[in-house]
Amino acid sequence: MARFDRSSAAGVAYGSAALAIEVRGLSFAYPGVKAPVLEGLDWRVSQGAFALLVGGTGSGKSTLLSLLKPEIAPAGERTGDARVLGENVADMDVRASAERVGYVFQDPENQIVCETVWHEMAFGLENLGVSRDEMRRRVAETSYFFGLEDWLHRDTDTLSGGRKQLLSLAAVLALRPRVLLLDEPTSQLDPVAEKNFLHALFRVNRELGCTVVVATHQPRPMLEYATCAYRIEDGRVREVADMASLGRRESLFSDDMLGWGAIRCAKNGVFSRREDNLGSLEPPGDVSGAKKSSELDKSSEFVAQTSLENGSEAFPRTDGSRILQKMYGGSATTLSEGWFRYNRAGGWVLRGLDVAFSAGAVHAIVGGNGCGKSTMLSVLAKTAKLQRGRMVRGAASAALLPQNPKALLVAETVRDELMEWASTCGYDENLARERAASLGLSGLDGRHPYDLSGGQRQLLALAKLLLIGPELLLLDEPTKGLDLESRRIIARALRDHAKAGGTVIMAAHDLDFAEQVADDVAMMFDGEIACMEPPTDFFADNVFYRV
Repeated sequence: MARFDRSSAAGVAYGSAALAIEVRGLSFAYPGVKAPVLEGLDWRVSQGAFALLVGGTGSGKSTLLSLLKPEIAPAGERTGDARVLGENVADMDVRASAERVGYVFQDPENQIVCETVWHEMAFGLENLGVSRDEMRRRVAETSYFFGLEDWLHRDTDTLSGGRKQLLSLAAVLALRPRVLLLDEPTSQLDPVAEKNFLHALFRVNRELGCTVVVATHQPRPMLEYATCAYRIEDGRVREVADMASLGRRESLFSDDMLGWGAIRCAKNGVFSRREDNLGSLEPPGDVSGAKKSSELDKSSEFVAQTSLENGSEAFPRTDGSRILQKMYGGSATTLSEGWFRYNRAGGWVLRGLDVAFSAGAVHAIVGGNGCGKSTMLSVLAKTAKLQRGRMVRGAASAALLPQNPKALLVAETVRDELMEWASTCGYDENLARERAASLGLSGLDGRHPYDLSGGQRQLLALAKLLLIGPELLLLDEPTKGLDLESRRIIARALRDHAKAGGTVIMAAHDLDFAEQVADDVAMMFDGEIACMEPPTDFFADNVFYRV
């Protein structure tokens, strides 16, 4: 890939060519909201920097970065000046923006628009009118740089969340921007993929001379690459003088919550009945009942229906805070010899999966991107159907929080979102308000869900599911895009749900969260459960998955 021009970082005068980003007096407020998210903000980032932008959930990190990219800048009242490489952002046309500023969204589902990896890589280049030969060369160079050759012709909807994240970065870099903005880019990556991703960013920064700015709640893995860090707080940005402080590991529980660890389920929580987990990789005989992904039940894609045979409602009426029905025989759900693939032409995602999850516990599933974690959750939620094998769900009701919380957000205001299922599930506005407050969402009633930060949308989607009181709560990366305080809130909510008799199964790349919150940790590999252990044992013996 071609090297970008790299200027000296010396000199910081206003309008200096040595600055990649220069913001002066920037204020911004979303429509219908009196209090501004950003207020009189000044910020400068030198060319060639690898900068971290930290701050609490809803502090304005995503808003600030999006205001530097005119095509995605949010609607609202804005004052002040923002420049990228000396040019006012307000004056940039589409071509200038593409050539100067690359942006990688927090959720790749909001960025990927094409059906295949190849076409996604070429999409931006086509829109800029790049010649066919130059386009092929850039796609080839970028694919080689990121190691995408083996899945260049895959359908994008068959990729794991982590691979979609890498694809989003690669597609942006094929345009060769000189400034790269990333919003929580590692939130859906497993620990090994995270290291590879960050090393790729490091190479982009050092070898290609691209200025990199990363908004993150998890700065610790990035500290070895970063050259500077900034904290956004109260609408303003301040440089972090002591970057080492960003690497400190914090407890998710206060002293009054630590006692729950003494009653962990340990090995009784999740177990495998299969002895040959790494045995045969092909199913015994032809699987004739395979359905294409388009044939899955989209009507209940994220809120699953009951498995009871008595025809009761999907969610028995509750007060939204109690689990009324207990699990059968101590098992919330069981999978036996489960095989699943999205289409006949694709490979098997689940390969003879045998696993059972006990009731009243928090279970964490870890593993590499593409190993089958999200697919297993979809099967448990009954939004995907096994082509072979059996799933028995002892839980009467189940709900799934997907990686992209927008899939659950359909209303015009936060209040309306919280009340969407009130009449069906038997809770009132007071309970909805209390649930919102418990998850740190007070004061947001009138906001549009899409005007919230990524972390706030995650909390809102979780609040909706907790209000209906599902016995089986399925979570796909629940701490994605959340700061420490929000992760603490979710940790307490999950423990409370388990204490009330519910069951939580979460796919997680947040190993620190899994270690502190889960009763047991299972590693998924190649569509099967490779091992399951109490958190202490799992992380003590693991070479690559370490907290």
